This record gives sequence, C-alpha cells and structure tokens, in this order.
Amino acid sequence: MTDRPLRILIATDTFAPDVNGAAKFTTRLAARLSKRGHEVHVVASALGRGKQGTHIEEHEGQRFTVHRLRSMLYPGHEWLRFAEPWRIWQNAASLLDALRPDVVHFQSHLVLGRAFSTEAKKRGIRVVGTNHLMFENLMDHSNIPRAMHGRAVDFAWHDAATVFGRCDVVTTPTRRSADYLERKTGITGVHAISCGLPGDEYLPNPERQRGRIVFVGRVTSEKRLETLVRAVSQLPADLEWHLDIVGGGDLIDELGALARDLRVADRVTLTGFVSDDELRERLRSAEVFAMPSTAELQSIATMEAMATGLPVVAADAMALPHLVRDGANGWLFRPDDATDLSEKLERILRLDDDEYRAFQQHSLDMVAPHDIERTITAYERLYRGEEIRDPETRVELHG
Repeated sequence: MTDRPLRILIATDTFAPDVNGAAKFTTRLAARLSKRGHEVHVVASALGRGKQGTHIEEHEGQRFTVHRLRSMLYPGHEWLRFAEPWRIWQNAASLLDALRPDVVHFQSHLVLGRAFSTEAKKRGIRVVGTNHLMFENLMDHSNIPRAMHGRAVDFAWHDAATVFGRCDVVTTPTRRSADYLERKTGITGVHAISCGLPGDEYLPNPERQRGRIVFVGRVTSEKRLETLVRAVSQLPADLEWHLDIVGGGDLIDELGALARDLRVADRVTLTGFVSDDELRERLRSAEVFAMPSTAELQSIATMEAMATGLPVVAADAMALPHLVRDGANGWLFRPDDATDLSEKLERILRLDDDEYRAFQQHSLDMVAPHDIERTITAYERLYRGEEIRDPETRVELHG
C-alpha cells in the first residue's frame, strides 16, 4: 500500500471552537493529520450568520482548510449550531466533486455525516464513520416531551444503523462503546480506537495539592454534577476540601443554588468556560479528579486528568471502568449514589503520601497507551483500506 499523502475530508457537526470531547478530538485529528503531510479539509457549521465560507484556519499549531457551511442555532440553545439541513446534500455533492478526496471521515451521522456518507458512496469514495454519541444523553436537550424519550431513542438508533451502514469502516473510542454501538445498531466489526491524548501537553505537579477536588467538562444534566455537589457536602468535617467545577453549561446557576442550599457554596467554585491553559492549571492544582457522568463513551477529560497524574473517582458506567481500577489509580462508585461517591473521595483524600504517589503513577501508566500518535497511525491505515488490529490500551500495573 502506497504511503503517498492523502486528501482527507472530515465532516463534523461539532468543531473548534466548540467545547466538548468530540470537537476536541476532531480538531486534534485534523491538525495531526495535517502535520503528517496529508491534505485535510474539514466541513463544519459556520459560527454564525454570514460567517460561512472556505477559510484557512489554524488549530493546534497547524493550518488547514475548513469549509464552514451556513448554519442555524438548535431551538432553545445559545451555542449548539447545525448546518442547515435543507442545503447539506447540495453542499456535500459540490464539495466532493470539487475536492475528490481519497476518504470521507464523518464524526457524527446526525447532519453532515448523513449527507456526506450518501454522496461519497455514490462516487465510490471510501467512508469511515466515528460515533461519539449516546442518544440517551441528548434527550434533555432535544425539546422532545419526556414521555416520548424512549420511543425517540429507539428511532434514533434505527436511523444511526442506516447511516453507519453506508460506511466501509465504523469506529468508536473504546471497546465498551464499540460493543454498545453494535448492540444498538446491529452493525458488526466496529473498531475501538481511542480518541488519544497529546500526553506531553499535560505535566504532573510534583507537589500534592491537598483537598482540591476537580471536575472538567460541560456543566449539563448528563454529567450528573448534582451528585458530585451532594457528595462533597457529605465529606467529614475534619477534612479540608474545595471543589472546582471547570467548564460552562446551562446548569451553572442551578448547581450554585444547590451548593448554597447544602451550605457549601464557599467551598465550591463554578468557573464557567476557561482557556486550555487555565484548564491544565486547574488540573495541576488538584488532588483528585471526579467524573460522575454515567454516559461517557471515553472521557477525554478523565484522560487529561490522568496525564496530569491525578487519581480518579468515577461512576461505574459505560467506558469509565476502562480508565479506573479500584485501589490502583482511584475508585469507581455506584452511579448517582452521592454517599458512595463521597466515601470514595474520602479514601483518596486520606491516602498517605506514598500511597498517593503510587496512585499518581498508575494513572500515568494507564493513560500512556492512549498517545494520540497511535490513534493517528490507526486512522491513516484505515483510510488506506488496510486491515488493522485495534490499538491495545490496557496495561499491566506493577507496584
């Protein structure tokens, strides 16, 4: 198989400057592929009215072409935008005819992936599809009446099966999420390829930061942050602690009110959106990372915390057990159980220094196989039509 540079079109419903795991992965993927000499074209939503067009953008230190399509705000949301659905078929056809890419890789089947996979197959272009979604996550943001959520989720997975069924290759970030996707859609042979992490961008703090608990991510309902706030309010009175909830979202005011009701408002900081540099500094200033979400297909935020050398307390749900081993680099807690979460946080906060350093090292050891360069190599091979074995990310821990 030739190693010539490829022309790669990445179609995505969320891209920088959006702040979420799928956008972060897609941005890193495009930048790293460009750095390796491939010709990368990203197709994404315009950032506002009148901002559509083709531009050279710089992301992660790399310059590549981004085609921003006319977009609309999703009803009831301040930031969630989608390309205008009635234009996407024409957009897809014209861009594919003009660019003639070697491969189309879509990151969501909802809007752009739907059109680009269809038009690519008509033209004999290889299609790779990656799933970052759990529809159960989206229902609270959907404007669909709660009584219809179950039926809507069933329909959504049936629709996903149709779109992913057009792909030559389907991927998702972990083996657990791959198994989940196969169960929900009936598709077989889904590859598990980590979103990866540029580990050299995250530096552990050599000094233990006593009592600082941190969460990083969207402050939205699926993250179950009310469980975390209730958990810290139950920590024993002799423990010094402070909780940083780092990220923006529509539940900031509600969580602030809950902290006041529980009389811990002076020990809970809700930062809102922060820069990447401040995010890394918040991680370096913490003693333990908490992830109460029950719907993570991988959790880049948890991997970032591990690369910073933090022990992790996470919900025993979806893909999080892939990142946390009880008594090694942290503990899992029963989902939505604030008391269990509080007890597991207390265990970390009471570790002696030697035990704590062992937990730190195990986090670093466990995240090391998720190096993003392994991820990029795996995708390059899939783009070229090669058979691959999914990169191994489980490690044996010693000590």
